Parts: sequence; C-alpha cells; structure tokens
Amino acid sequence: MEELHSVDSIKGKFSIYQSSLTCIIRHFLKAMVKRSAWVTGPPPMNPSKRYVNPGTEEQMSIEGYKKNRWKLAIAYLLYILTGGLLRLVFYWLPHWLLKFTHDKCFLHQADSVLLQDQYLQWFVSRVVITTKDGTRVKIVKTSASLIFRPKQRDRELENMSRYKETTETYENSCNYSSNDDSLVKYFMVKKVKYVWNTEKSDFLKLKGLDENMCSFFHESQGLSYTDQIKRRVVYGTNSIAIHVSPIMVLLFKEALSPFYVFQAFSVSVWFSDEYEIYAACIIVISVGSLAMTIYQIRKAQRALRNTIQSSTIVTVCKGEEKYEDIPSEDLVPGDVIEIPRRGCFMQCDAVLVTGNCIVNESMLTGESVPVTKTPLPNPKLQTNDGSKDIKFDIKEHARHTLFCGTHVIQTRYYGTQKVKAVVVRTGFYTAKGELVKSILFPKPVDFKFERDTYKFVGVLAMIACLGFIYTVIMEIRNGKTAGQMILRCLDLITITVPPALPAALAVGIVFAQHRLKQLKIYCISPKAINVCGSINAVCFDKTGTLTEDGLMMKCVVQAENNQFQEDEDAMLLRNGPLVYNMATCHSLTIIDKNLSGDPLDLIMFEAIGWDLEEPGQEECRFDMMVPTVVFPSPKHHPGSNNVQIGVVRQFTFTSSLQRMSVIVRNLIDDHFELYCKGAPEMIASLCNPQSVPEDFQSKLSSYTQHGYRVIAMGWKPLSSKMNFVKVQRVQREQVERDLTFLGFLVMENKLKPETTAVIQELKEADIRTIMVTGDNMLTALSVARECGMVNKPDHIIMVECFMNSGLAEESQPAMEFVYAEDRNKPVEEISTDLDMKIQIEEVGGEMFHFAVTGKSFSILRQHFPDTLSKIVVRGTVFARMSPDQKAQLVEILQQIGYYVAMCGDGANDCGALKMAHSGISLSEAEASVASPFTSKTPNITCVPNLIKQGRAALVTSFGIFKYMACYSLTQFTSVCILYWIGINLTDFEFLYVDLFLLASLSITFGRTDAYPELSKDPPAFSLTSLLPITSIVLHMIIQVTVQIFSFVHVRQQPWFTPHVPNEDDEYASYENSAVFYVSTYQFMTLAVTFAKGSPYRRSMFNNYWFLANLVICLGVTLWITIYPPPAILDFIELKPPPVITYRLLYVGVAGVNFLLCVLLETYFIDNIYTRRKLHAMAEKILPGWSSEYSTIEHEMKTSPDWPPPISRECSRTNGYLRMDSLPESETAELLLDTESGSETSLNKSSSSLKKCFKGDNFSSKTNDNIKESNKLVLRIESNSDDDVALLDS
Repeated sequence: MEELHSVDSIKGKFSIYQSSLTCIIRHFLKAMVKRSAWVTGPPPMNPSKRYVNPGTEEQMSIEGYKKNRWKLAIAYLLYILTGGLLRLVFYWLPHWLLKFTHDKCFLHQADSVLLQDQYLQWFVSRVVITTKDGTRVKIVKTSASLIFRPKQRDRELENMSRYKETTETYENSCNYSSNDDSLVKYFMVKKVKYVWNTEKSDFLKLKGLDENMCSFFHESQGLSYTDQIKRRVVYGTNSIAIHVSPIMVLLFKEALSPFYVFQAFSVSVWFSDEYEIYAACIIVISVGSLAMTIYQIRKAQRALRNTIQSSTIVTVCKGEEKYEDIPSEDLVPGDVIEIPRRGCFMQCDAVLVTGNCIVNESMLTGESVPVTKTPLPNPKLQTNDGSKDIKFDIKEHARHTLFCGTHVIQTRYYGTQKVKAVVVRTGFYTAKGELVKSILFPKPVDFKFERDTYKFVGVLAMIACLGFIYTVIMEIRNGKTAGQMILRCLDLITITVPPALPAALAVGIVFAQHRLKQLKIYCISPKAINVCGSINAVCFDKTGTLTEDGLMMKCVVQAENNQFQEDEDAMLLRNGPLVYNMATCHSLTIIDKNLSGDPLDLIMFEAIGWDLEEPGQEECRFDMMVPTVVFPSPKHHPGSNNVQIGVVRQFTFTSSLQRMSVIVRNLIDDHFELYCKGAPEMIASLCNPQSVPEDFQSKLSSYTQHGYRVIAMGWKPLSSKMNFVKVQRVQREQVERDLTFLGFLVMENKLKPETTAVIQELKEADIRTIMVTGDNMLTALSVARECGMVNKPDHIIMVECFMNSGLAEESQPAMEFVYAEDRNKPVEEISTDLDMKIQIEEVGGEMFHFAVTGKSFSILRQHFPDTLSKIVVRGTVFARMSPDQKAQLVEILQQIGYYVAMCGDGANDCGALKMAHSGISLSEAEASVASPFTSKTPNITCVPNLIKQGRAALVTSFGIFKYMACYSLTQFTSVCILYWIGINLTDFEFLYVDLFLLASLSITFGRTDAYPELSKDPPAFSLTSLLPITSIVLHMIIQVTVQIFSFVHVRQQPWFTPHVPNEDDEYASYENSAVFYVSTYQFMTLAVTFAKGSPYRRSMFNNYWFLANLVICLGVTLWITIYPPPAILDFIELKPPPVITYRLLYVGVAGVNFLLCVLLETYFIDNIYTRRKLHAMAEKILPGWSSEYSTIEHEMKTSPDWPPPISRECSRTNGYLRMDSLPESETAELLLDTESGSETSLNKSSSSLKKCFKGDNFSSKTNDNIKESNKLVLRIESNSDDDVALLDS
C-alpha cells in the first residue's frame, strides 16, 4: 500500500512519469494478486519457515520460542512503569508478548510455539511434555558441567541465524531428551493436538486410525485396559466439549476490549472535568451493553453445547468376545464397539465390520433420509493367499462408516451375530468435531467497510493529535495551569474520537436483525448483515433450492431388442426384469411401520404398486439370511401372488461410481440375479453394447435438455454355481458388467414457483446468479435456461478439460470449448493443420456463458489457474461439483473481487455456506448451524430480501458513521474556536448535544426500513473511497465556515461585550451562544442529510420515530434560540443576544446551512455523473482501483481471441457423450457397426461435431491424418460443410 500512497502524493508534480508509474503499480497489483492466489488452494510455503499441515488448507507456519528470564523481568518492570498499559497491549496482541519475553529457538527446544494460519491469525500455544501414563513432566535445567555438547550441536548454533534445523536429534541442555520414547511432547491449537515426531523432528497432527488397510479393521479384536489408557493419554477424552465461560471471565474479556477501555478513559476524563451526568449516562449504557453482550455470548455457548454435547453408555469388546459397558467419553481409536439393536446416537466415527445399520445422517446431509450402512469389505477374502489389501479411505468408504452425531435407527444382523464397528476417530477429530471446529474457528469476515472504520478512526485520532498541539499552545497563551491544560487536551481527544461510535453503528444492525426476523430470516452473526449489502454474486444449489425437493414420476422408457419403446406408465408395466429392477434396486426399509428411504427410491417403488416386507428372525426363506422381500400388491396387481423376490445383497450407491446394485433371488428361481441402476452414461458403459439402443444419446438428451432426471437400469442373471456364500463375498466389480440394458426411468424435478421471479429480480439488479450443483450437466443447463439464469438468445459454452496422454509418457492437461447447443450464431472457425481457433462474437445484446463440470474444474484449478479466473467471471453453471469444489468456487469468486452469497439446503453446501460472505441455509439441520443466516421460508425469496435489508443496514451504518464523524469534527471545531478566547462549551451544553440530540437521533436514524426494490447500482461500502471522503470534507467546510461566520459576526455587533475570564470557569458569553446555537442546528442538519432514502432505504418520512424525534429536537432548539425562559438560560449557562431579530438570524443561518448540505448531498454527491467521474479519477490516480473481475470482464470483451485457440490434437469435444459423470478411473467404450458404415448422431448439442464414423470406412484424407501409436488417436478436421469426428478408443 505504500506504493499506492506514494503515487497519490506525487500526483500532478511529475506528470512525465505518470504512465511509467501506472505500469509499475499495475505490475505490483498483479504481483499482489498472484501472491494471494493461494486463497484458491493450499497457501504457498516460505522455504525459510517451518509448517504444520503443509500443503493443506489447514497449513500454518510455526516457530519455536524458549522463555528468557531476563526479558521476562524487564517486561514486569515495564508493566509497573506504564501502569499496566503495556500488559494491556500484550493482552490484545499475545504474539507480541511471546516475542518480547521469549527467545526464538529450534522446535525441539521450544516451551511455546507461535503459529499463523492462512488468514494471518496468530495463535500462541504452550508445549506440554507428559509420560505415557499422562503425568506431566517439568523440565529442570542441569548443571553446565554435566551438559554434553557434541560437534553437531556447535554446528547448529552457528547456523542459528539461518534457522534451518537439521533432522538429527540430540540431547539438549535439559534432562528431557527429544528422542525419549517414554515421553510425549505436544501442543494444542484450534482443538487439535500436534505431537512431536522424533524421526521427522517435527510436530505432526494427531490422526486416528483412518489411514490403515481395510483388513486391519476385520482383524481388530478390541483393546486391553493398558492399551486403552495409553491411547486415552494421546487422544484425550472422547467428547466435543463446548466450554461455557464463567460470567466473571467474560466480563473481564469484554471490559478489556479496546472499545470499553477507551470508554473508561473518556469517562475518567469527564468525571475529572465535572461532566458527571453524561459520564454517568455512558456508564449506564456501557453496563447495559456489557450485560447484554455477556448474556448473548453465554446463551449462544449454552445453545451450542446443548446441541453438540451428548454422552451415553457404550458396549466395548475387550477381546475373546468379552464385552463391557463404559461411558462413551472413554472410547479411543481401536476400540471395537457393539451397535445396539435398538439403535443409538453415534459418539465417534467407526467402521462397520459386521451387520447392517439404518442411519439418519441429517446432521451431515440436512436430509432426514435413512441410509443403509453395510460392512466394510475385507479384500483379503477375495484371494486365496490373502495378499490383496486396500487402504481405507473414509470418503471412499463412507457407506461403511458410522459418523459421529448420526442416528442409528435400526440394525440388521444374522442370527445371534452382533453388529460391530471399530472406532477410528474420536472427539474433535470426528466428522461432527470438524463441523464444530468450523463454528468455533470460522473464517474471519474480511469486509472493507469494517476495515475502513478503523482507518477512519485512525484519521480522527491524527486530527485529535493536531488538536492536542493546538490546545497546548492556546492554554499556554491563556495562562492556564498544567493540570487544566492536560484536562483540556484529553477532553478534546474524547470529542474527536467519539466513544459512542461502535454503539451507534450497532443500533442500525439491531434494527436490521429485527426486520429480518419478521421476514423469517434468522441471523446468528449480526456482523454479516452489513456484508449482505455488498453482495454482487449469488451461488445457488439446484435440488431443493431452485427446484422442489421431491420428484415426480414422468414415465418409463423400456428398451427391447436394442430399441426404445414408447413411454409408458409404470403401473401398467408387465412383470419382467424392468419391473423387478424398480422393485428391488433401492435402499428402502420399514421404520415404525412406515416405508422410509431416499425420495427417488420411494417414488420409483410406489409407482409400480408393490409391497415390501422385512420378515422376522424366525423366517429363513432364503438360505441362511433374512432378506427384504418384495411382491406385487394384491390391491394393484391381483393374481400375482406367485411372484416374491428376496434381496440378499446390496451394493450401496456411491457418488464416485454413480450407481447402486442388488443381488436378488426370485422364490421360483434356482439362481441369483443382479439388478443395477444409476447414471445413464455409467449404466450404458457397463452394459453389453448390443443391448444399448443406437439412439441412446439422442433419447437421453431429449429428456435431460428439458430438465428431467433420468435413471438408467440394467440387469443380468448370475451363474447357477453362485451360492449364498459366494454372493456375500463377491466384489461388485466382478458382477457389475456385461449387463443387459433395460431402459430409462424419467422423473421430473420442477422449479419452485418463486425461483424464476427471484432470478429475474437479481439479474435486473446486476447481481450475478450462478448455479453450483452436484447434478448432471445437461439437467443443470436445462434448469438454468428455465429459471432465467441464461437468457434464451444467449450461448452456453462448455469448458472441457482432460488429461491428454497422447504419445507422451506423462499425461498433459488439455482444455477446449464446445457449444452446448446447435445455434445460429456468428462463430468464426479458422482451420489450420495443427489446430482450430474459435472466435466468439457477442451481437444483439447476446452473451455467452461458461458451463464447467467438477472434473474440469479440478483440472482448471490445478493446471490453468490464470484461465480459471476468466472462466469464473463468465461461468454460470457448475455441475457435478463436490462439496469441497463448491467452497473452492466461492473462494475464487471472492479472490477476484466478488462479494458472494451462497444459498443451499444441505451439508453438501455447508462448506460453501461457511466460505461465502453471506451463507443462507434453507435447512434447519445441525449441518447448517455454521451458516450466518437461516431462512424458515424454504425458497430463494429470502435472497433478495436479505440483500435489500443488507443494503439498508449498510447505508444506515455508512450514514451513521459519516454523521458521527461530522458530529465529532463539528464539535471539535466548536471547541477549537472557543479555546481561542480561553472558554469552552458548558457541561449542560455538551449534555444537550450529546444526550438529547446525538443519542436520540442516532438511535432512531436506523429504524428506516429497506427500499422494496433492488437498485442496479450497489451502495458504496468503502469509507476510504473518494466519494465519502469528498462528502465529509465538503460538509465540514460548510460547518466550519458557518461557525466561524457566527463567531466573528457576533463580535461585530454594537451590543457585544467580550467574555471576561473568571475563577469559577463560567463560560456564558455571546461567543459561546453563537457557536452553540448554530452547532445544534448543524447536528440536526447532518442527521437529515445522511438519512438517505431511495434507492436503498425508504424515505425518512416513513420512519415515524425519526421524524417525531426530529420535530421534537427542532422545536426545543427553536424555543431555546428565540424565546428561552430565564430558568433554562441559567441551567444551560447561555447568554443569548439581547435582540430578537439577531436570534432569528441564527435560525436563518441554520436554514441556509441546511439547504447547502442537502443540495450538496442530493445533487452532487449522489449524482451518477459525479460518482463515475470520481471513480474514473480514482482509477487514473490509483490503478487497480477497480475490482479484478471488472478488469477481466473488460479484457474478455475487448480480446479478439477469447476463448483462446483450441488444439484439436486428441480432441475430446464429445466428452459429454463419453459421460461427464464418469469417474476418472473408468472409461466408457463406444462400439458402432463398422461393416454397415452406419451414421450415428453422437452429440446433437455440439455445433462443431455433427456426424461420427468408426471403422474402416474413413475417407483416405482422414486416414492420412491418423498417427500410429498404441492407441488410435483421432482429431477434428473442418472439411467443407461437414465435420468428421473420430473418437479415441
């Protein structure tokens, strides 16, 4: 920022260097942006520093410090000499205290560590050393004669200045040896323990057992008492403890905040100056504010504790099938626990090894949909020698993991077998603990308005220093004593920096919070309300947010003989594989005599009119186990009693595989069958190509492009040699192949009625709307067009990234752009021998939007970070996005200058809700408790309402701040003028202004409601921009001019008598009255001037409290000015002019002052031309003033080659045919009839790919372009009117 200020200071003096300076500063700002690019990923590491959690989002720099007794003694001495002020500063800045009293040292020597996270927050932690049984060890320094110092020690001391610690360990000058295995050395930060690792000579984050091999959990037999105790020392108690601070602790913490410390200072000065009444009022207000703050903090802490903390009795296996009941707090990783058959609330993260569980994961997902958890597969059972094993991954194996905080509703077990799980994580290391940590240690809200308030207060403090010097000079000139001089100087400081400023700013937020509550929007972070006023981009989840939660059955499209049949009603389908698939391939279960499960599964099952039973333990109809049995309902299908199907094995749905399947057996059959359903592209890739209709893609696109949810189904009979034991052990990859394609299940996900109108309202206000969803790309595109995010004339361009192996040994990232639809657009396609360039021209007000999948987003973020910022500026649809990617997208938008709101309804949105400037949850689940806002109205109408209220609150805070700043400077001017003649305002004059005028007007000022419409121009949110600074400066010129005029003019009147100094400090005089009268009107004038209405707030005439307050203040002030009673004059110590006409002159001067201020603010400051002119001036003086996204948007509009040239070597423009939903590990295979040379339309949505041929029937020209390699490499070549596309296979 010093470079920026230097440019500002030399402006106009060295114009010849202006262009070069501009260039330098632009380069500087770009460098700053690059340095901050780590926001989109792990922070960059400084080679000279040490880090914990390197390369992750939790990365923190770490430094070791060792206590220095001499420095500590000096610190205590300075505490005494400064009267405790230095200790107070160290309390505010604990990292300063550590550096002041400690010496920097190697980590293994440290007794304290200093950490800094990616948000530049400091944390100080003490290093603790304990024995393995938990006994703390005190380090005792030994005699110097007994210390052994090897040469390695001396070499390290020589390299101390470089701070490069070697990895070798050695015994230091203490009795504790860093390689002593009997001791544990650790520190805690953000509820996480970091333990010293002797081998790596570093502190490592404590982890559970979630990085073991899968077979480890099946081999676990439980822990002995000794092992439990040792692990409890390391992992601590299994509880997510939310500490409710005692009242006295909170009282001291709040009272020692800078705001209350300055108020205490101000009150002390006022009492010393015998200004007792106002000081007493401030004390009462401060005590009330403290009490309310403490009450709210404790209430929030208690609510969080009551929500989070829980405890129960758990049955633990002690080995050899011995079980014991223990408190859940005593659980440690490695314990084998029994899941009760009646269900329970999980108190830890555990891997299920035997039995099934029906779990409600609403705490994590926000949806009360029962989920079936199955045992973790044991890979060693799949090989004869048991050599095969897989590493456990808690995300990949989530379907086998019971997460802390989730509710196990029922268990499923075989005979007398127990349902057992192995504990992998406890306490704050669990999924629930991570959520609580994100609440306790949220990302700091970095809002420019809040930062600017501190800067502006600093400017006021600098003005106070100038006033301090002026006061000293005046007091010396007037012959005042040292005590009087100090008192006057300190009093001037309390005038210039108003102690009531934070309280005044809080009032507007309190009113806004109350209005939001009336709109059924509840806020747990009031500071975020002002931020909502700056929102210029809103990200929406799709399902449950833009669209309805529930689905409706549209139709069933059956495939027979390699052809699609006509659409049919599911209830009218005849029995066969398709109906059996719909009846069995789901995770439904009966809970409390009600059928429960995924809404999609419920709709599918109910559509065919079948019944489901879960027979009791005594019914063993199918071999040894008790299956779920389904059969046609006699009500809907009379005469079908002979059909009964049992589900004997279920392969649960996983997002990475995009499918689920079941192994079943019909009562009348002697073999098992497999039914599978999932993403259409995935199922097609698993099916026998001969069973997939040729028009598969076109049929699928015809539904997805209209926003329908399409599920594909497949089936195959298993070998008669497959018995029950083999069925239970077989891996899904062994049976989920060579399926027969059965058809499509088409469901409709309707838009919520309010969605389109809200999106249109936001777009008319120039607020970006972005869809970020985990759903299919084509469905998301359809919804985007239907709700109006993408206008009908606009283009959608898909950005497809892939790792292009080609002929090279290592895969190379590649990127290309394809149209999502065939459209008559002026697209210039230039063909060369090497590539094809696409130039997109926007005509007729049309524009293009980018659409990106999660897979492409990941490659863009990793390999094309510069391009990603451009994609994000025009990106409207982001599909197949994981929860982490949603949060990353929000972070990237923030990085390029957007103020982002996120609106979602589930835990998959939770990360983005917390990351956004304003997260709005439509769900009341625990997973959304970290979101600042929760709407009780389950639709997106809350978004414009929140932005309107946020804008009103921001404008109110802006107005109050300007009002308080001008009030302070106006009163500062009054006091400085009166100091010129050695007098001041009287105590009751101060009281009249501070209590009667200022306090009442600033409170009622914020009651004005939000304007009912959203304006295109967002409100200003920077106090340091030219517009507010210009406003305050011009207004203060008017106030100062009026006061000086009144002061000088009254001294020229024939009846004027000068003030005579007296020992009683009586300040009643004509000068005092002149300054007091005009200043009181000025305070009311400023309140009216800054109480702005349209387009962000309603007119002040709708604020009846403020209007009534203003009338009362004006009436009383006119009364005191024109015809004051003698008792009032004596009480206030006023000496009005003896002539009534001159008193009316004050009213006239006040009227002129009012007109000047209102005209200035309305027709100059609020003028659009003025705003644009000042913005252009700021951009000229200070390059980089505009937001980065505006610069990118301008570059994209003016660049003739954007999107960039597209290489068509190994082209993959048919990536959406090849399944945007496929995981990276799997590849789709497309087979066409090569003998007939038939044409197949591959991707009707691509304007650059129209026809595809495969086989020996290529044209000779095309064959000449094919390079020899181990795989067929194909590319696009523009040839007359037709494009020939060859896919890699």
